[in-house]
Formats: sequence, structure tokens, C-alpha cells
Amino acid sequence: MRSVVALAGERVAAFELGIVCQVFGLDRADDGLPVYDFAVAGARVGEVPTTSGFPVRVTHDLDHLVAADLVTVPAWPALDAPIEPAILDALRAAVDRGARVLSVCSGAFALAAAGLLDGRRAATHWQFADRLARRYPSVHVDRDVLYVSDGPILTSAGAAAGLDACLHLVREIHGPRTANELARRMVMPAHRDGGQAQFVDLPVPAAGSDYVLADLLDWMREHLADPLPVPALAARAVMSERTFARRFRAATGTTPHRWLLDQRLCRAEELLETTDLPVDHVAGQAGFGAGDTLRHHFTARRGVSPAAYRRTFRN
Repeated sequence: MRSVVALAGERVAAFELGIVCQVFGLDRADDGLPVYDFAVAGARVGEVPTTSGFPVRVTHDLDHLVAADLVTVPAWPALDAPIEPAILDALRAAVDRGARVLSVCSGAFALAAAGLLDGRRAATHWQFADRLARRYPSVHVDRDVLYVSDGPILTSAGAAAGLDACLHLVREIHGPRTANELARRMVMPAHRDGGQAQFVDLPVPAAGSDYVLADLLDWMREHLADPLPVPALAARAVMSERTFARRFRAATGTTPHRWLLDQRLCRAEELLETTDLPVDHVAGQAGFGAGDTLRHHFTARRGVSPAAYRRTFRN
């Protein structure tokens, strides 16, 4: 892999463009690291506005993609705007002749528009995952990973996950020693465990105009460490279990069991981030009872163990 191109649209996400520039656009020959022929190309040569308020200069047109070994697509800000056919044709032609393609964050939308993700697994930022799946139903959107490699296509989640994807590609092509040294130069881990689930801030469902349940939800959050069986919750709300279940789903969009599990996981995250309590104690205060139960649910929903989460996010 010698030639790398960053593709620019009508607007450019500056930080995501900076990610591919950082990995592939700097000359680190003095450190014994690979040097690439790097360029920014687009449908037109000239200044292109960025999402950060300053312009960048596109120095090459789409013909530059013809010789590229890797085409990178930084985040694509205009998700709802049509993409120029010439850009889509250039992406398809690059893959057809054997080039690799890497997208960062919402750059996956440009690849999907070109049909390059049809029948493939793909990742994008968790905020856009459902949107990508709805718009392109033939794409198998994986919501719980930092990046996905499927054939010549590598798609990544949020901006920082773009660095993970770039390092994965460097590791695949040049070997782990080169990837580790590059990661060391950028002061980041050579490989991160887990996936997007550990970064998603779970929303607290709104209770709407159901004031009885709004008060109950507040009370439940204050008593997460206690046993909270549905019959007791229904009795507290002065409802039958059947009515309680129906109104709870209408107010929160989920079941009491699922809502409690989400809230207890959030409470466990808070304790892991802000205290030195042993995992068994965290489990008790969050309502899981035993540490093994917390580990099971935490790993299943967040993609990492409580201990790994604490190492990453401990204040």
C-alpha cells in the first residue's frame, strides 16, 4: 500500500479528515515507519468548507483515485444530500480494480450510496446506525463494534474509532510491530477491546404525561439496589400487573425488566467510573446482587467486562 487518497465532498468533516491525515499523511521515515503518497481529492479542485468553519484545499480531482491503493472517506456531513454521480462512480471503480476503501463515522453513507456495502457488514456512529439500516436495508449494520472489515471495505464507528480502523489496516498490511510503533507515536492504544456499546449514553425514557409512572420511575432509580419485582411495582402504582405493563411500555417504550436492567447498568458504570469499590460491591449497590451477575449482563450489553470498563473510564 503506497498511495492513499482522502475523498472530499461538498463539505468536509475536519477532525475525521485529520484522522486519516495523521495516520497516512505524515512522513515518519525517520522513525522507520511507512511513508505514503497521500493526497486529498474531490469532484473539484479548490477550497472546500469544513464543518469547523475553515476551508481546506482539495488539490486533486477524482482522476487521482485511479492509482490509489487506499481510498479513505472521512465523515460525510450531508447525509441527506444527493452525492454526485462522479464520486459514486469513482468509488465503485476503485473497488472494481482492487483498491481498499476505508470510511470514518458517517462516511459509510457515501459507500452505501455507491452500493459498495450491499450484502456486507458495516459500522457507523451509533447515532446514525438505525438511519443507515433504514435507508439501505441491504447493508448489515453492526451497531456494537468499533470497526468492521468485510472484503476490501473497512468501515468504522465514531471519529476516534476511525483511528482504530486505520491502525487495524496498518497492522494487517505491515504487521503488528509497525502498528504498535505508530500507535506509540500517536500516544494511543494499539488495540482497544470492546465496541460502541460501552460509549453509548443510554437515554432515560420520558414518561410523557403519565405522572403516576413519572413519579414511580424516579422512585425506582433511587431504589435500584432493592428487589423490584413487577407485582410490587404494579401495587405501588395502584394498578393491575397487566395494566401496569401496558402503561409502562407506553411511557418508556420498553418493559419494566429491560428498563431496570438499563438503569442498573448505568448505575454500575457510574460506580465503576467514580469509586474504587470491588466489583461485587458495585453489583450489590446497582441491584445485580452478585458480581457474576453483573459481569454477565455488563459484558453482554457493553461488550467489555466491568474491570475493563473501569480501566478505560475511571476518573
